[in-house]
Amino acid sequence: MIDPKKLEELAKNISAAIPPGMKNMADEAEGRVKQVLQAQLTKLDFVSREEFDIQSQVLIRTREKLEALEARLAELEGKGDTPE
Repeated sequence: MIDPKKLEELAKNISAAIPPGMKNMADEAEGRVKQVLQAQLTKLDFVSREEFDIQSQVLIRTREKLEALEARLAELEGKGDTPE
C-alpha cells in the first residue's frame, strides 16, 4: 500500500497550488483529494517495496534449492547409468 504520509504530502502540494482567493476551500479540497487518491490507488495492483524485497529473497532461495536438487538428480542419474 502507498505510504499515507506521501499521500498527505501530495494532497498538500495540490492544495497549495490553489489560488489565494480560494484558500478557505483548501482544507476541504485537500481532504477530498486525499480521499480520491486513496480510492484510486487501492484499485491498482501494487505491493509495498518491503513485500517485493521479501518475495525477491524467497525467489532467490527457491532458485538456489532448485539448482541444488537438479545437480543432485543429475548425479544420481549418472550413478544409475554405470554398468555393474
